[in-house]
Parts: sequence; structure tokens; C-alpha cells
Amino acid sequence: MMKVVILAGGLGTRLSEETELKPKPMVEIGGKPILWHIMKCYSYYGFNDFIILTGYKSHIIKDYFINYYTRYSDITVDMVENSVEIHKTRQEPWKVTMLYTGENTMTGSRIKKAQSHIGNEPFLLTYGDGVSDVNIAEVIKSHKTSKRLITMTAVQLAGRFGALVIKENNMITSFMEKPKGEESWINGGYFVCEPKVFDYIGEGDDVTFEKLPLETLAKENQLNAYKHYGFWQPMDTLRDKNQLTDLWINGKAPWAVWQNS
Repeated sequence: MMKVVILAGGLGTRLSEETELKPKPMVEIGGKPILWHIMKCYSYYGFNDFIILTGYKSHIIKDYFINYYTRYSDITVDMVENSVEIHKTRQEPWKVTMLYTGENTMTGSRIKKAQSHIGNEPFLLTYGDGVSDVNIAEVIKSHKTSKRLITMTAVQLAGRFGALVIKENNMITSFMEKPKGEESWINGGYFVCEPKVFDYIGEGDDVTFEKLPLETLAKENQLNAYKHYGFWQPMDTLRDKNQLTDLWINGKAPWAVWQNS
């Protein structure tokens, strides 16, 4: 099974109400970090080996997983006997590797730092701040059919992000800084990558994955698009967080495929 690499090291400055105290992937939706929601989606499709690329306030992510089994289990703490008894565990079938990749390291450089842990195998890659009901199995199928080095899930969202130019055969040929229309396709993450992608990421800590590496892959016709017409939403602002929380607590979260199936 492919490893799942999750970028979780950014500052999240537009969500400063939450991220002054914790890294953005640890901001909670319904009592669980958005990172947990993303991991549950991958786990639903059978991918349980995660590599989390940390940076800002990385210790909070590490503490969460180190203490995961006590956080979500029924326990008795006997302070006289100095013992902890676990009665019922609610564990996930996850293996989680957390790599500290630096406070100010850019996305491409974070990915490069994980190369030795990923090995010479294809891998899945996404951001730690957005949820979707994208069918991971279909993304992989599209990737294999395309025979290109990387597949990006393309989504439609009005206005806020740089747009992609996608040709009829789902080949991404270029990026635009700003969408020209309300229905432009944008980078939704949920990538499938061949190990050769590492060759496109230079040395140092200042390589932005979405700039030169992806732009070069696009120019070389090695960047495939999987068009996702369903739900996708990043958590960039407090408004986004509140919208996602409302969906979750009302039982209307489209990304909760492990509950909706």
C-alpha cells in the first residue's frame, strides 16, 4: 500500500484566532482535528501508513498521536497503585511517522525531506487543512491510466486561488495566478506521485512545490488532472472552520465517507 504524505507544517496566518495556540491541521472540527478527518478519509480507502510533515508547533501534533490511545479510550487511573488500566480502546489501524521539517520550510522542501522515508515507491500526498469526498481509489486509477508522473485532484471554487489550464485529455498545461471565471479549476491537493517527482524538487528549504516543480511537470506534460466535481473545502478562515463544524455536528459532512457509506 502506498504511504500517505500530509503537509502539516504551515503557520495558518489567516486562521490566527486558532493557530496562535496550535498548528492549523490541529484546529478541530467537532472535537477532532481536521488532520484526523483527512486521515479517516484515506483510511476508508485502505491507506493507513501516514507520514506527517510538521513544522510550526510540531510538538502539539506529536503529543496528539503519542497520547491518542488514552485520549479516545476508557481508562482508570489508580493514583495509589500508580497504574493506568485501559478498559476499552478506540484505536485506528494507523502507522504515523511525524517528521519535523522546519518552521519556515516551503512545501516542496518539506516533501523532499521525506524522500528517505517514502523510498522509491509511488505515494499519496495532500495538505493538512482541507477536506473532500474525493474518491481516492478513482484518483489512483486516473493516475495509472495517465502514465504521467503526478496526478493532481482539480476542484472548482470561485475566486480565491490560482487556476489551472486543463486540456481535453486531462493534461494540465499551465497555471494562472488568478481565475478568469467563477468556474475555474484549481489545485485541490489529493495528489498521486511517482518517486521521480523528487527529481523536480531542488535542494534547500525554499522550494515551493506549487511553483517550479509543478510548473516544470506541467510544461513536460507530466501533470495529470483528476477532475473532482463533489465536495471540497479548505479551512483557511474562521468562517470556513465554522461552516465545516456546522456540517459535521448536523450530520451533513460530505467528507465523512467512513460514516456515509
